[in-house]
Amino acid sequence: MRRGAKAAVVSGVFAVMAGGAGYGAYNVLSALHDSSASGAGSPAAVKTGPPSAAEVKETSAEFLAAWAKGDASTAASYTNDAAAAGPLLSAYSGGAHITGVHITPGVAHGDSVPFSVKAAVSYQGASKPLAYDSTLTVVRGLTTGRALVDWQPSVVYPALEKGDTLATGEAKVPPIEAVDRDGVVLTAQKYPSLGQILDALREKYGDKAGGKPGIELSVERAAPNTPGKTLLTLAKGTPGKLRTTISAAAQAAAERAVRQFPESSVVAVKPSTGEVLGVANHRQDQFNAAFEGRLAPGSTMKIITSAMLIDNGVTTMNGTAPCPPTATWQSQTFTNLQGLAPNEHATLANSFMRSCNTAFVKLIDEKPLTDASLTAEAEERFGLGRNNWKTGIVSFDGSVPAVDGPDRAAGAIGQGQVQMSPLNMASVTATAVTGTFRQPYLVSPKLDGRQLATAKGLPPGTVTQLRAMMHLTATQGTAARAMSGLGVDIGAKTGSAEVDGQAKSNSWFTGYRGDMAAAAMTQQGGHGGDAAGPIVAAVLRSGR
Repeated sequence: MRRGAKAAVVSGVFAVMAGGAGYGAYNVLSALHDSSASGAGSPAAVKTGPPSAAEVKETSAEFLAAWAKGDASTAASYTNDAAAAGPLLSAYSGGAHITGVHITPGVAHGDSVPFSVKAAVSYQGASKPLAYDSTLTVVRGLTTGRALVDWQPSVVYPALEKGDTLATGEAKVPPIEAVDRDGVVLTAQKYPSLGQILDALREKYGDKAGGKPGIELSVERAAPNTPGKTLLTLAKGTPGKLRTTISAAAQAAAERAVRQFPESSVVAVKPSTGEVLGVANHRQDQFNAAFEGRLAPGSTMKIITSAMLIDNGVTTMNGTAPCPPTATWQSQTFTNLQGLAPNEHATLANSFMRSCNTAFVKLIDEKPLTDASLTAEAEERFGLGRNNWKTGIVSFDGSVPAVDGPDRAAGAIGQGQVQMSPLNMASVTATAVTGTFRQPYLVSPKLDGRQLATAKGLPPGTVTQLRAMMHLTATQGTAARAMSGLGVDIGAKTGSAEVDGQAKSNSWFTGYRGDMAAAAMTQQGGHGGDAAGPIVAAVLRSGR
């Protein structure tokens, strides 16, 4: 995130320090000397199997010593990918301007060796300390049989990924002070889920927000459309104010809600405008699944399928939609959730509120429906699947491909090849309850003149029926427990998406309360009302 010199992945005059008992007491420079002395004589046979404790100690010591001395080629030779390691290690003392480096190795745990780094970053008269911890792993070379450091850029600095680098210099873009819709300052410290989002907003809008760049050590990403990450600020720039659509109250509620369940994501939008009110993730991989996730949405998809059935004259909310125990479509048999009683006289509203899969599978064979009907409904009415959303950061627009065979039936109940994110499903609910597709966004398009996606939306009669069916689901159906106590103007739809290899299904839930719509997904969370439901309800309860 800086202008000027091309990057360097950590530099310096390394002084490798020993400390503590066990491995930590081992002097790395001494190990290098001992290793050189033992190299004389006839070549040893190629070794196999995991490295021994002695090999782990010796190899890691030699690697750290060479790295400490700034001897990149030697350090790289102790890795299993010298071609990738060499340039990164060579750049360490250059563009990153990291000096006075000391490394303290920790106690080895099997083939893994933790270590800590203390150094200084100095640039144009400014200097600040830098400290971090990292870990390396020693493996057996596949062809040489040598014990080698398993090369990963994260060995040099934990935030580095393949192709990334470190750089110190003037930031490419000025810092921003992001604020919510009411002027409340938004920080990653207070709202952890916004960390990557704020980085992305700075990358895109820093030059437009009116600030001045500072001097920073930052990660420069190799992956396209991936924002860099500031690690250390040597000289502060002047932040420009960037107003977002976020509501601090909704964001705080979203942050608290996702912490209830691991691998969860949630998005809230304002149906009357499309503004994103809150976005939160609670995931080990730090991925913004709320905006970029691509997973089958389960029975929440029945909102779109019901709209397709109504718009094409197949049935109405009070029309017939029998719910048999099973339904077969082109040799594949579909069933309902365990415990759901069959109802051969069910209406569409009844099958919707009870989330009967077989009712929807049976109806997709009705005329005039074709393999492309669900795709057309999703794209033309709900604005999905056209790869044209411009939210302000990277996002996924959903995918409902036209398919034949069993996947056509699976798609109608949110399985098969259908993919959605919580952002997509929050937008689906917003469209369903207003009749107008308003593309979600985080930053006003007036700031950069971008054109938001459009779609023709839903007929008024369809909206009336969808709202009524979602209200029944929230008050008497599968979503009633989660939505209890949220008032009168509410509606919801649950979803459980089965995934091959998972013991439990993914939990999906989407709902609305007044002028707020939200959707959540919890991987392996079970039924829609078990995990995703409480998350959505908590966000809707925030009121704005």
